Amino acid sequence: MSPIWTILFATISLLCATTMASDPDPVQDFCIPDPRYGSLKTAHLTILPCKNSSEATTDDFVFSGVKRAGNFSADTGLAAIPVNPTNFPGLNTLGMSFIRADLKVGGINPPHFHPRATEIAYVVEGSVYSGFVDSTSRVFARTVEQGEVMVYPRGLVHFQMNVGDKPATIFGSFNSQNPGSQKIPAAIFGSGIKEELLEKAFGLSPKQIGAMRRRFDPKKVK
Repeated sequence: MSPIWTILFATISLLCATTMASDPDPVQDFCIPDPRYGSLKTAHLTILPCKNSSEATTDDFVFSGVKRAGNFSADTGLAAIPVNPTNFPGLNTLGMSFIRADLKVGGINPPHFHPRATEIAYVVEGSVYSGFVDSTSRVFARTVEQGEVMVYPRGLVHFQMNVGDKPATIFGSFNSQNPGSQKIPAAIFGSGIKEELLEKAFGLSPKQIGAMRRRFDPKKVK
C-alpha cells in the first residue's frame, strides 16, 4: 500500500472511531426540544425541533428530581432515578445523562450493561460491593466506600450490592444521553427465549425455567 493510501486509510479509521465513540457532537450551544412537536417520553429527542433559543430559560437547565431517593423495588431493594432528556430537556444533544441509585441494606443492582455508554459511579454514602466482568469473563470487583469512584466500560456487565449496615447512595454519569440498560436476568428469562435453549444453556429443568420466567415476567418487573 502506498504511503498516501496508508495515511488516508488511517485518517478515515480515526474519524470513524471518533464518530462511533460517543453521541454526535452538538452543532449549537443547546437544543431544548419543543414539546409542541411530540412527546418527550416517546419521541426520538434528537429529531424533535429545538425551541427558539430566545425561549429557553434557566429552569430548562436545572433538575430537582434527585434530591431524595425514588421508589424502592421490593425484590432488589433498589431505587433508581434516571436523569435524561425525557425528564431533563436541557441535556438534549449534550451527550450525557445521569442516575441516582439508592440501595437498602443488602439491596442489589442486578447484573446489567449499557450498550451505548461508559458509566462512572460515585458513592455518596455507604459501602458498595461493585464491579464488572470483561470479555474474557474476568471479574473486577471490590467494596467501594463513600467518596470513591468506579468506572464501568461501555457494554460490559456490571453490578452493585450494599454490603454496609446503612443505606447507600450512588450517583452515576454516562457519556450518552441515551445509554440504554439491559438487565441480564430479565433479558434471559423475561424475553421469550425458547425454553429448550435455556434448559441446555443453564442446565435447568423445565420447572426451574418456568419459575424464573414467572419471576422476570416483564408485565410484573418494573
